[in-house]
Amino acid sequence: MKKVCAFFIMFMGVLSLHAQFRVDRLISAGRSALYYEDYVLSIQYFNLAISAKPYLYEPWYLRAVAKYNLDDFVGAEKDVGQAIDLNPYYNEMFDLRAICRIRQNKFKEAIGDYDHAISIEPDNQNYWFNRALCHFQENDYTGAQTELDTIVSKWKNFANAYSLKAEISLIQKDTTTAAKMLDQSLTYDPYNVGAWRTRGLISLNRHQWRDADKFLSKALHFEPKSVEDYLNRALARLNYNNLRGALSDYDLAIEYDPNNFMAHYNRGLLRVNVGDDNRAITDFDFIVKMEPKNPFAIFNRGILLEKTGHIRGAIRDYSAVIDQFPNFWTGLAYRARCYRKLGMTGKAELDEFRIFKAQMNKTMGIQPRWTAKTRKLVRKRSEIDINKYNQIVVPDKQVAMHTDDYKYKSVYRGKIQNRSVDVDFLPMYAMSLIKYNNGVNTYQPFDESVEKFNNSTDPKYPVYLNCNKVQLTDKESLAFFNYIDQLSKQISQTKDNQKMKDLLLERAVAYSVLQDFEEADNDLTAYIQIDDQNALAYWQRAVCQSRLNAVNQSQGGKVTLSLSQIRADFDDAIRLSPKNAYAYYNRGNFHAERKEYTQAIDDYTRAIQLDSHLAEAWYNRGLAYIFTDNKKAGVSDLSKAGELGIYDAYSVIKRYEDKK
Repeated sequence: MKKVCAFFIMFMGVLSLHAQFRVDRLISAGRSALYYEDYVLSIQYFNLAISAKPYLYEPWYLRAVAKYNLDDFVGAEKDVGQAIDLNPYYNEMFDLRAICRIRQNKFKEAIGDYDHAISIEPDNQNYWFNRALCHFQENDYTGAQTELDTIVSKWKNFANAYSLKAEISLIQKDTTTAAKMLDQSLTYDPYNVGAWRTRGLISLNRHQWRDADKFLSKALHFEPKSVEDYLNRALARLNYNNLRGALSDYDLAIEYDPNNFMAHYNRGLLRVNVGDDNRAITDFDFIVKMEPKNPFAIFNRGILLEKTGHIRGAIRDYSAVIDQFPNFWTGLAYRARCYRKLGMTGKAELDEFRIFKAQMNKTMGIQPRWTAKTRKLVRKRSEIDINKYNQIVVPDKQVAMHTDDYKYKSVYRGKIQNRSVDVDFLPMYAMSLIKYNNGVNTYQPFDESVEKFNNSTDPKYPVYLNCNKVQLTDKESLAFFNYIDQLSKQISQTKDNQKMKDLLLERAVAYSVLQDFEEADNDLTAYIQIDDQNALAYWQRAVCQSRLNAVNQSQGGKVTLSLSQIRADFDDAIRLSPKNAYAYYNRGNFHAERKEYTQAIDDYTRAIQLDSHLAEAWYNRGLAYIFTDNKKAGVSDLSKAGELGIYDAYSVIKRYEDKK
């Protein structure tokens, strides 16, 4: 971070004026910022906690999590190492250091960390699997197999363990075992696209064409833009004479990769086989434009030009290839034939003599023969045997699996205790000092009472409505802390209740932006004691309390704030401002988080009635419908959300449509 030392000298000066910022409060605020993925801000809190009490392991560990999420693996490894020195009995810290080391290719050190983690928590399958992957990366296949055998004996249904066993078998050229392991993996995880793909490639290499088609089709169902899979499936289809299907695959491969050599070349050959000569010429034209000296494409184009009556063009192409391969008998014979068609007998006879001479040289051993190995049905692009000009191109490597398909199973995100959530409701709306942005510039949340507050108080920072995740910069964080300091001075000096409550609301919003929801809650409670008729105060307090509960739950703690109080605050906000769409939306979220989907749908519906452009309400209602098994209504709502700018809705639609 830029100017970090200067920043923290200033930052400490700000906080020294506030006795309420105890170390536990700093850690709590840092956790909140971490949970809401504001990593820069969380580091600032943890820096202060470490400065005050460097002997506590927790801020070191949590700062390491933040650094990890900023891709600072060196710094994260150093911090979590300090935390381990202070408390060597917390298994997740060894896990984090191992992941940091893996990201730096320090696999042996990572194995040592997993040894410690497993000794503390021996039933954590992720630790076992990650250690197996580390052995694999070190080319210690025996060690990896031993780990995997232990995993499948303890957790029979762990699909990735079988997939990694398959990869080891492939490296050892044991395709039979690899196929069995992949079949086992797919039994437990039928959505593993890498396993389907590799299963297809094994079948392809065994010439089990229809099986290869079936497996590669499964892979393409999950990754419909995989050019490699289309090319390989086309090869399978060609070999059991499904020419129409192969052509379709080449068409799709070219659609997703317009410059793909193999797709254009093979499609050209296939078009020749079905008599579509002119379109075949177009394919070879493209290849020649892309690779002007490609002999295979040039020669095939020459054949097609001759066939369609363009004799001189054919001679030009044949000559270009013969210049590269002077003893290419087929090329010489075809050119001689073209010369005779044009009455150029002398040139034809000269080419025919060259063929005779080359044949004699070959018979006498002057020119080496092509081996049987090079005369395979298909050719590789890397081969230069021009006599295979009319054979299908295949990739140089037919079976290749990659460790990247089997990800390390520990993923440290901001929500460090809740790592498996793929689909979730979008967050509540709250007052913020940061402007809303969901990618649709034409929409800005608007509430009359917020606008009235801005106009009447003229705050230094205008108040906005926002539900976006915000990542503050150092500069922004410092500005907001200074703003809090200024507001605190004014609060301590004012005796006017109206002025007091306005300042309290401003400070509460600033605390909320800095993820310090406890202090924000305190200010809002003080506000309501002065004025219990302002919807904004109830609304903001309910949001802050909900977020505090979320953070506490993520840490494995209990809900410390009354759910009935949160619900009452939302009810009061709606009672005082019955046309506020965002209040209904927030109360809908409150219900959704408790899996009270019917009540949530009712609130989202009311929010949409009040503001039909509230994309988040459409999105969340769509999820609520899906979770009540009304997929039709859910997909419809998600489609509307996508239309309004929540583009992740389309991924969710695909996910649930695939389950039909």
